[in-house]
Amino acid sequence: MRRALALLPATLLIAAAPAPQLVPDVSQREVVIQYSFTGADLLLFGAIVYPGGRRPEKPADIVVVLKGPEQSIVMREKQKVAGIWVNADTARFRSAPSFYAMASSRPIYKIVDDRTAAIYELGLDKLQLSPSSLNDTAELDRFQAGLVDLRARAGLFVEKPGTVEITDGVLYRARLPLSARVIVGDYTAETFLVQDGRVVAGAVRDIVVRKSGFEQFMATAAQRWSFFYGLAAIALAVGMGWAAGAIAKRI
Repeated sequence: MRRALALLPATLLIAAAPAPQLVPDVSQREVVIQYSFTGADLLLFGAIVYPGGRRPEKPADIVVVLKGPEQSIVMREKQKVAGIWVNADTARFRSAPSFYAMASSRPIYKIVDDRTAAIYELGLDKLQLSPSSLNDTAELDRFQAGLVDLRARAGLFVEKPGTVEITDGVLYRARLPLSARVIVGDYTAETFLVQDGRVVAGAVRDIVVRKSGFEQFMATAAQRWSFFYGLAAIALAVGMGWAAGAIAKRI
């Protein structure tokens, strides 16, 4: 819903007057996760179609954003009390993206103003995480910065400004890494065309990330037969512990 509202201004502009249109695509519409999955490198590419085939004198900019399913997250801050690390303050975010990667033809601050960047969530500092447990602005900023830092270090939040290649002002391409730690679900590849600081066109392509083989069987078993899955996990752990002990005694 929020993504649809974000694309609404661009849609209204297209309906009101002849405006450029985007014809986007992605190298993989489906990403399959198996035991050997180490991540993927997605190519987002397409063309800009100008009314009458006339390109503007001033080159346009392209921003591409790859987003994963949204999650509800609880962040906990640890503090050292009497030499022991304990949980202190907490913060809950209702709708943090599980994965976020952005690439642009130039740095975002040179393309759009802060308000436009916030509307379309262009940049890690513009993500709308929907906090539900904090009122203090400074505290909220600290927890948001902590969440972004943790996910960036895990390869789940990525920014690649200046990496979108635009050929002859018409064809564009960008590569975005998909971390091996991504979760399964529906992902969206959004493309925005920006002229004179305004988003004048937008388009979306869907990507499905799913498990296959043994990984899919285990995920299905955990969801459908959670009780038996738990018993099997306990039995496996006990069995491996017994085997390790037996081997250690022989050695």
